[in-house]
Amino acid sequence: MKRTILFFALILVCSFSLFAQKGTLKGTVVDKKTKESLVGATIVIKGTTIGTVVNLDGKFELPNVAAGKQTVVTSLVGYSPVESSVVIVANQVTNLDLAMQEDLIGLHEVVVTGVVNPKSALESSVAITSLKPKSLEMLGAINTAEVFKSIPGVHSESTGGEGNANISVRGIPISTGGSKFLQLHEDGLPVMQFGDITFGNADMFLRTDQTLARIEAIRGGSASTFASNSPAGIINFISKNGATAGGTIGMTAGLDYNEFRTDFDFGAPIGNGFSFNIGGFYRQGEGPRTCGFNGNMGGQIKANITKQYENGYVRVYLKHLDDKAISYMPMSLTATGTGTNPSYKSIAGSDVRNTTYQNSEFFNMLGIDANGNPRTTNISDGMHPVSNAIGTEFSFDIGEGWRIVNKNRLALTSGSFRTLFPTGTIGSADVIAKDILGSAYAPGYKFSYANGVNAGKTLSAAQLSGLNGNGLLQEVASFDVDINSLNNFTNDFNLSKKFDKVNLTFGYYNAYQQIAMYWDWQGYITDVSSSPKLVNVASADGSYYTENGVTSYGQWGLGRKYDMMYKINAPYANIGINVNDKINIDASIRYDFGKADGYYLKNKTAAIDVNSDGVISPVEAKSQVVDNTHPYAVNYNYGYLSYSLGANYKIDNNKALYGRVSRGGRANADRLLYSSFITSEGKTMSGLEADMVTQVEGGFKYNSPKFALMFTPFYSNINEQNADVTENKIYLMKFESYGAELEASTHLSNFTATAGAVFTKAKILESLDATEVGKTPRRVPLVMYNFNPSYSFGKVDLGLSFIGTTNVFSQNDNKIVLPGYVYVNAFASYNITKGLVLSANVNNLFNTMGLTEAESTTFVNNSTNYMRARSITGRTSKLSLTYSF
Repeated sequence: MKRTILFFALILVCSFSLFAQKGTLKGTVVDKKTKESLVGATIVIKGTTIGTVVNLDGKFELPNVAAGKQTVVTSLVGYSPVESSVVIVANQVTNLDLAMQEDLIGLHEVVVTGVVNPKSALESSVAITSLKPKSLEMLGAINTAEVFKSIPGVHSESTGGEGNANISVRGIPISTGGSKFLQLHEDGLPVMQFGDITFGNADMFLRTDQTLARIEAIRGGSASTFASNSPAGIINFISKNGATAGGTIGMTAGLDYNEFRTDFDFGAPIGNGFSFNIGGFYRQGEGPRTCGFNGNMGGQIKANITKQYENGYVRVYLKHLDDKAISYMPMSLTATGTGTNPSYKSIAGSDVRNTTYQNSEFFNMLGIDANGNPRTTNISDGMHPVSNAIGTEFSFDIGEGWRIVNKNRLALTSGSFRTLFPTGTIGSADVIAKDILGSAYAPGYKFSYANGVNAGKTLSAAQLSGLNGNGLLQEVASFDVDINSLNNFTNDFNLSKKFDKVNLTFGYYNAYQQIAMYWDWQGYITDVSSSPKLVNVASADGSYYTENGVTSYGQWGLGRKYDMMYKINAPYANIGINVNDKINIDASIRYDFGKADGYYLKNKTAAIDVNSDGVISPVEAKSQVVDNTHPYAVNYNYGYLSYSLGANYKIDNNKALYGRVSRGGRANADRLLYSSFITSEGKTMSGLEADMVTQVEGGFKYNSPKFALMFTPFYSNINEQNADVTENKIYLMKFESYGAELEASTHLSNFTATAGAVFTKAKILESLDATEVGKTPRRVPLVMYNFNPSYSFGKVDLGLSFIGTTNVFSQNDNKIVLPGYVYVNAFASYNITKGLVLSANVNNLFNTMGLTEAESTTFVNNSTNYMRARSITGRTSKLSLTYSF
């Protein structure tokens, strides 16, 4: 019995002795430059699971740390990690105050986009850029797609408004629109399975707001094997998850345009391993261009909840988006000089930088529904995405080096796309009369306004010649599109095993994308002004060839309806080998296969009493309606193989070299329809079900407290099939591009500057049009660049953003040049008190006209040409008040 008592006493003494060998670590973490507290920074004792985060007061406390010399690892997104040695004294409190240096281009951040085994950007054989909310604020972007201009290598034509942007990477061209070879992701899953759905581009369904933690952008590299349909890269919007308590309330108002926006965000841990985040925005107003009504109206709300376990986490997230946004299309303007050295100018009475075709006198559009019945739609619907999404994500270490990860999301998505597009005919009243009246043209025709206070009043010859100071009329068309369904589902599962120096991953991707739409396009005559008005024309005998300004129900003979389902399956595998502390190699492979099935309807001519007046007018007699009695079936399978091989050599903790070769594919979707690429049996022509991209790249990465850069030479070879309905043209082409991209940043005391540039030389190797071979693909600039200097003093931050491009060709024939341009955004903020910031942004400070696209393919040298082109928006300024807590 005594021995037993002595045994337990010895255990008790040893226990107290062991307990006594523990101490407490306390301290603060601040930004080295600003001295501001870095709330949410993680403090971990190296080699253990003991850790904590910095609280709202900028302090941390870590009890029960083993006595003796310890290494403390401090990390935070956007900052270089810090390792500090400290001696813990038993039964005492040890103080450690830390200052963290901003990671200038994110080389020490852990990459989660386009990779299976997360590593820091310095250790990864990929080119990646990370954008933080603070840098996004200073950019002064007026829409989501404009944010992409700050990513090296990415060419974003963001002039379409809040959506409908054309986005390409490293000279990989886009023959039509959208982001064909680039995927836009939200929290690691695609917003749309295809980035260039006609009238459903992925950026229409993506918004930046205060719920955004950061944007990661991968160009080329491993993207082709870790996401379907993304051989050129991935831009991933990563949401906050509430791991750190805090929130934001913000209000933004246009100073020289009518728009008001409210943002909010809040997240926090709520105990027992749970944390949440919820936020969103709502806005209403005319938007940055004059239209006379609420062109931008709506918003979104996002929420997620996370349960953290010792070996992993589970997350559920929700999103509701319902946001009307006005769509800006090319505008009529004049071009003089020569096609290769042109001079562009807005037409008198209309400014391509600040006006748009939509206006308050042109709300209701008469048309024909899919069943051949009259209908009315509203131009103010604009681009109107409605999406309700729910998703889950889990990641667990399941022992012995195994990890299981699964992400899925269901998005129920619909909406509309309503805007006005110039068809190309612009000129005097006589030019328009000849085009509309055709064989009925004769002197004595009459024009009159179709609506407004002067509706029905005939315009005299003198009035027509001096109309709006330019004497011009134009023909436009409505893109009156119902997005019946863009529902999609994604599930991405992978299982990985970690050995000593090897990581193996096996995954399976399963998804579907529905594309169901109805197109109802009308033709119109309008005057040329800052607020275009509808115009009627009658022949000399008094017969009207227009009706309320409508020249045709079914512009270009179009009436379309289709309902397609695209199923995607993709097994994939990856092996990563850490050869030693400096060298790691990775190889990955993916096989995408799927099925496309559904139907599409063509159009037929019918007499429809659209205005229900009991009389079939000349316009109504030739209405275009979809032919519901003759559906065309589509039923085909596809498959393609993608692979990627990369290596990274870490010279030291601040320098690395990498190289990669990859081949990836992009399955074609709705742009195959209504073309010769679909056979009468609903199959694809051999080899056209997917487009392939082969890429070689290498790079040098350097990081220091005051300067950082990433330099990446590249080469790409591309096959592409496409179709453009507005040009009535199909594409079957082969391209190549080579060049180099640069991302750099410097930090000197209170001065910080970031810069990005890409040099690209691209060439058409093969084309259905033999005259295009050897030419430069349209709208691929030789150089794109951005430069963003900022300066901080006291409570004030000031910054500028220079965004520029060299000349591009408007079309593949290289006959017409769009001049290069640079525009400047300005930013200023004042920290009123802790957490309360007043800021101002001016976009396009010097009101530059910069053309991103032109639709006309004719140019008569040394004369006045009327063209259709889309410009960047003119100067706009806004004021924001934001409180962060």
